[in-house]
Amino acid sequence: MRLTRLFVSLLAAGLMGGAAAQSLTPEEERIVAIVKANSGKALELLEKSVNINSGTMNHAGVREVGKLFRAEFDKLGFKTQWIDMPKEMQRAGHLVATRDGKQGKRVMMIGHLDTVFEADSPVQKWERQGDRARGQGVNDMKGGDVIIIEALRALHAVGALENTNIGVIFTGDEENAGNPKEISRRDMVDMAKRSDVALAFEGTVLDEQGKATGTIGRRSSTSWQLEVKGKQGHSSGIFNASAGYGAVYEAARILDAFRQQLPEPNLTYNPGVILGGTEVSYDDMSAKGGAFGKTNVIANTTKVMGDLRFLTPEQGEQVRAKMRAIVAQSLPGTSATISFQDSYPPMAPTEGNLKVLELYSKASADAGLGPIAALPPGLRGAGDVQFAAPYVDSLDGLGATGKAAHAPGEDLDVKSIEQGAIRTAILLYRLTR
Repeated sequence: MRLTRLFVSLLAAGLMGGAAAQSLTPEEERIVAIVKANSGKALELLEKSVNINSGTMNHAGVREVGKLFRAEFDKLGFKTQWIDMPKEMQRAGHLVATRDGKQGKRVMMIGHLDTVFEADSPVQKWERQGDRARGQGVNDMKGGDVIIIEALRALHAVGALENTNIGVIFTGDEENAGNPKEISRRDMVDMAKRSDVALAFEGTVLDEQGKATGTIGRRSSTSWQLEVKGKQGHSSGIFNASAGYGAVYEAARILDAFRQQLPEPNLTYNPGVILGGTEVSYDDMSAKGGAFGKTNVIANTTKVMGDLRFLTPEQGEQVRAKMRAIVAQSLPGTSATISFQDSYPPMAPTEGNLKVLELYSKASADAGLGPIAALPPGLRGAGDVQFAAPYVDSLDGLGATGKAAHAPGEDLDVKSIEQGAIRTAILLYRLTR
């Protein structure tokens, strides 16, 4: 109930932002004018980045995009560094840019350099079509990266970056985060612990009326593996006291119990792979497996690999307990175990996140771009901001607007770069005063 009340208040805050809108200060008007004047250069930078393939496993390409953006941060007076990951992790590393100051809030900004399109992808390079543009990662999320740079460029032009404390991290493996996460996201967590606010620039999602939203909650990404054992024997004996029900029926019982007993808001649990028989194998790295069995033999093994998404740590603990209890209620002649592996922690909607959304919505409304309402948390998948959210008030979805992310037709609404940079620049200006 508390989450429901909080979400209602989030919606109200976003919708009321326009009513409380005030005009920009003269300094803020200068910032907006600079963003608009630089719109052409912003698109040129985006085009350069999009035309560099930077699929997660194309390490050279990821580093090249990092080099392109690093040069921009250097011009703005940031201290920059490239953080390599251990060779065995097979990831390119991360770009970090920082300014150390004592004025206003300590702000963290999150982007990523990689895309889902590897070097052999058939997806075309940058292609402008009127007010739309297509290309690899154009909205997910090189558009968001450029919004960050353009907002900072405008602040720098009016001297508003002086004595501010701003940290930027562009990861090189958001689309396929390296393991262990304790290493691949260590620098992000450390930055979060030194910050007051985290802003993440995954694409802006539009609501049904075509208005921009902000992301104040994202669900976790957790994998689970169910292993079921039964008594191998002749099929004619199945269901009797000595043979029992076999591993396949027990797995079916468990999965159907999940379906019937677990449903609640913002929770999903998907069995993605199931293998059953008398010989079963599965390779986690390749996500491939095989099974051998005969119709006249009771299966002795079933494995199920699945996905679990929840919105808060408390919800996660509760659903794990329910799943374990269901698994423990074994049919005769069977046994089962379930294990969980967390990948991305949840970003729970909090009062602090609400406050950041209110500030962002007001900045947008004051700039004449309309208020920003909260996106229902169940509508987004996992993202890097979730590693920062446990430590700092956070807001995501500040990036570009487009369609078909992760698909060959991925595109961008060109005007969303300028709009996003204006909203971000005003918000940063107010946070750091």
